[in-house]
Amino acid sequence: MFTIPAIMLTSIANASKNSNVEKDAGKRILHQQHCDIFNIVEYIPKGKNMTPIRLDKYISERTEYSRSKIKELAAKGKITVNNIIIKKSDTKIDPETALVKVLGTPVSVSKYRYILLNKPDGYISSTEENDGISVMRLIPPELRKKGLFPAGRLDKDSLGALLITDDGELAHKLLSPRSHVPKIYIVKLDKPFKSKYIDIFSGSILLSDGTQCLPAKVRCSEMSDKLAFIELHEGKYHQVKRMFAAVENHVEKLMRLTVGGLILPEKLKFGECMELLHKDVENLFYPPDFDDFCSDFIGDFSAFMLNNQL
Repeated sequence: MFTIPAIMLTSIANASKNSNVEKDAGKRILHQQHCDIFNIVEYIPKGKNMTPIRLDKYISERTEYSRSKIKELAAKGKITVNNIIIKKSDTKIDPETALVKVLGTPVSVSKYRYILLNKPDGYISSTEENDGISVMRLIPPELRKKGLFPAGRLDKDSLGALLITDDGELAHKLLSPRSHVPKIYIVKLDKPFKSKYIDIFSGSILLSDGTQCLPAKVRCSEMSDKLAFIELHEGKYHQVKRMFAAVENHVEKLMRLTVGGLILPEKLKFGECMELLHKDVENLFYPPDFDDFCSDFIGDFSAFMLNNQL
């Protein structure tokens, strides 16, 4: 049994308490060095002198409600702005300062939504269900909105960190080969890990079909010689499984632990998800050191070992 270190993402429960901090953070841009390395832009709203927008537009961009449904709810007195009932859905509001509630539930201030899901076995990383049950079914109603999709993919039988968002620009930069955003996985192998894998994987391994992979880092876990960590900077089809197959080993189970600097919280069980704050999204482009991360990966790893999935 083993556990991820206590490097936890910010709890949603702290969002209101840290709202002023978030606004200040929104005025900053990412450090220029990281912007250069990852070719990224600022994703945090700047936050001043924003143009007022219609209430129905504000809500429809942040929820699953259609404008006609919003108009109906407003007429019934089911929508409030700063605790005042608003019955006209075309009312103009300040998108930065307005506290909007629909049926008593606060509407997210952010135009985009970012959700970290701990994907369980048996779900497909797609909005469609042509080949199985979509991971989108695991998103609770209060976090759903139009346009959400998985930013990246995990195979149907793979587990772990999967980012769900409606921010197409961020997803493009996250998945672009030019960005080289790393992802760390833990794998359960059929045969014991061999030290020669380290040099082979770091030297652009060639897959059985002739595909050449970017250099990757790999190391054996201290808990078992059949458990290994691997860090990739790309996402080819079944890549981890095919890389180990190329060295005559077989991946029995695979779990993604990190996406860039997002680290899957130990307490987030399979099938559960959490909404990310802007500071968590910014962490996407500040990945942990691979060797440090693996060295700190100790303990009973209780959440990830649930139902003996690894």
